[in-house]
Amino acid sequence: MCVVKMTLGWPGGSEELPMVDVYIPMMKAAAIISAGQLRLFEALAAGPLPAGRLAEAIGASEVGVTHLADFLVALGYLHEDQAGYSNSRRATRWFTVGGDVDYTAGLLWTAESWGLMGQLTEAVRKGAPEKSLWSSMQERPHWGPIFSSYMQAFARHLGPDLLARVTPPEGARRMLDLGGSHGLHSVGFCRAHLELESVIVDFPSALTETEAMLRREGLSSRITVRPGDLLHGDWGTGYDLVLYLSVAHNQTPEDNARVLRHIGAVLRPGGLLVIHEYLTGAPLDVYDAAFRLTLLTETATRTYGLEEFAAWLDAAGFEPPVRQDLEPREKGSLLLARRR
Repeated sequence: MCVVKMTLGWPGGSEELPMVDVYIPMMKAAAIISAGQLRLFEALAAGPLPAGRLAEAIGASEVGVTHLADFLVALGYLHEDQAGYSNSRRATRWFTVGGDVDYTAGLLWTAESWGLMGQLTEAVRKGAPEKSLWSSMQERPHWGPIFSSYMQAFARHLGPDLLARVTPPEGARRMLDLGGSHGLHSVGFCRAHLELESVIVDFPSALTETEAMLRREGLSSRITVRPGDLLHGDWGTGYDLVLYLSVAHNQTPEDNARVLRHIGAVLRPGGLLVIHEYLTGAPLDVYDAAFRLTLLTETATRTYGLEEFAAWLDAAGFEPPVRQDLEPREKGSLLLARRR
């Protein structure tokens, strides 16, 4: 009989137990998602709790909480001592309100979209999903707010990098925020650069909460929303700075080229375009390869390389882009391009 000792950070299956490669990652994801749904990490934000009190705090059974918490201890998301269970630094940092960024919304979104991965085999056969993520969202109206909350969390994570690395052109007054439904990037730039005004363009369904947020922030007079499709409609003209953040991977090559031509037409000479993306390279790393597989299942699109962006930008009237890779790698890259 072969006995395998499993420790934190399991390296994967073996010749004897190949299903460990499937079983352990599945259970790890399920446990962390469940903790997010139960708000378990937030319940421990104020300090340790024994299993019984933790169960009361999140409205669950003590036996269920014990099994879940024990696994989260093994994964390194919780600690256990005489006082009970407590959050690890990682759990506090990423899954509580008081942490760096609360990604609980990402766990909730993953729970909702989990079933889409069950369609992977058919997507591989056909080269596209049976229906796009956006069509699925229309059929499930509750998905929109959850996905939007997830994107807001990432925007809070990315925002400091943008403000630190992007300097608007001298004398910049007008900014265009494409696909910026949550408004957080427009708010960040307008607070950092008091002379800026911004226009946010996104689908009407993505902008339902944006105007109320802008009123709360006291920026309604400087930031406006313009509902529309990125591939159609009038964005206005005379912009000094344009943001195209985390959007290109949801577009086909032809549509990206079209959007960038439109940006070139509305951005003044010398104006700055900022693109955030997950740039593909050779060989593909694990994250990029996984993300491409996700896109196959959700949108039938893919990630793109620097050379592709450079060609589109050149055709749209831009100088060669400057690449800035963010840390960690999974955070993506920025491309900064000046309008000729």
